Amino acid sequence: MPKRYYEKDGNLDNLKGRTVAIIGYGSQGHAHALNLRDSGVDVIVGLYPGSKSQAKAEASGLKVMNTADAAKAADVVMVLVHDHLQGDIYSKDIAPHMTAGKTLMFAHGFNIHFKQIAPPANVDVSMIAPKAPGHRVRELYVEGVGVPALVAVHQNASGRALENALAYALALGCLKAGVIETNFREETESDLFGEQSVLCGGVSELIRAGFDTLVEAGYAPEIAYFECLHEVKLIVDLIYEGGLSYMRYSVSDTAEYGDYTRGPRIINDQTRAEMKKILSEIQSGEFARQWIEENKTGRKNFLAMREKGHNLKIEQVGRELREMMTFLKKKKEVGVPQDTVLAAKK
Repeated sequence: MPKRYYEKDGNLDNLKGRTVAIIGYGSQGHAHALNLRDSGVDVIVGLYPGSKSQAKAEASGLKVMNTADAAKAADVVMVLVHDHLQGDIYSKDIAPHMTAGKTLMFAHGFNIHFKQIAPPANVDVSMIAPKAPGHRVRELYVEGVGVPALVAVHQNASGRALENALAYALALGCLKAGVIETNFREETESDLFGEQSVLCGGVSELIRAGFDTLVEAGYAPEIAYFECLHEVKLIVDLIYEGGLSYMRYSVSDTAEYGDYTRGPRIINDQTRAEMKKILSEIQSGEFARQWIEENKTGRKNFLAMREKGHNLKIEQVGRELREMMTFLKKKKEVGVPQDTVLAAKK
């Protein structure tokens, strides 16, 4: 059973007198920077010149430097930019300043595990991976609760890499909820598999297939939207709160019977075989090679798929129906994040 850590296992003295550079100020970056700052840690934010995030960080009272200067000034460098940007940013701006005794940290193991970043042997390399989006990491810290996280040590040059990572987790607020020990391989491969087979790829394709089936059979798109997409949140919230059994307890007996008898016909032996194939592609590095190559060659396929997905019938219907739902927080139309575009040009 993986080891678990709580507040008693962290000591902020391990960060005393040390400067932490948060590289990136997006979803995770802003939460890490603000939580650590509010925990009394000396924090600076590293951004590329011209980043739109600079004004946001400075408005929150944070010191902002360009990435190279931040890496040079820091004792601990936490890299929180997009996976596909990390390798180039590390090589150009961080690697020259990773001197003996420093710590290089990540919230996801992709670039270490797939060898896109190769740190020197005389630095600690560790990970604190919160299991929540950045805005939630910040919200629950402010509420005094915290979110769970994973901790891993890839390189222990100092002999105290784990203790220092747990100090970071304490400052981030994660030790309040609990931190589970893992390693870079396990975190990376399981995270990619979960995203592709269940959380993003699996769920989105299941929703779309259900919507298309009803519409093609002559049912109104609006009705199909409510039945196959809108109500997913109601079910997921029940599962999140109490597991599959609590969800089944909470829905009608008709729905529960349909779950037991029809669910295995959707997620069947063929589906499970494909899941194993996807996991194999992750473990072998095939997926990583494909994704890295996609980014090196201009992301044309990726951007075309994004555009196609944005214009699906289910998305068009959803945008119209959500205008009726005044209780929803309005979201901006999704496009290519400008910070990503600008950073990729550097």
